[in-house]
Amino acid sequence: MFEIDNPISRAAFLGKVGGIEETVFMKINGEKIKAIPEEDVDRTSAEGKASSVQFIHFNFSDDQIAKFKSEEIEVEIGIDHKEYSHTTKLSLENKKSLAADFS
Repeated sequence: MFEIDNPISRAAFLGKVGGIEETVFMKINGEKIKAIPEEDVDRTSAEGKASSVQFIHFNFSDDQIAKFKSEEIEVEIGIDHKEYSHTTKLSLENKKSLAADFS
């Protein structure tokens, strides 16, 4: 979700990041896993405007799940769009919370 309070700034940003849902990824111990956007609704308009809410998921192998659950393995999530690029490392607390989804 892109939360931008100012409606003018929000419209300008979303107007530049069409297709952003195709550029989200996770890195588990340096291995990049591309996000898979939900296809129930087109999240980018024909004019190239992105929705402020995106629904994505990741398909992990059993080995990737085991690494994700390891406290020693670093996990990053990021976006690599030409108009917006950012990565962040998940905290141990975030990893534990998300790892519960694998059960």
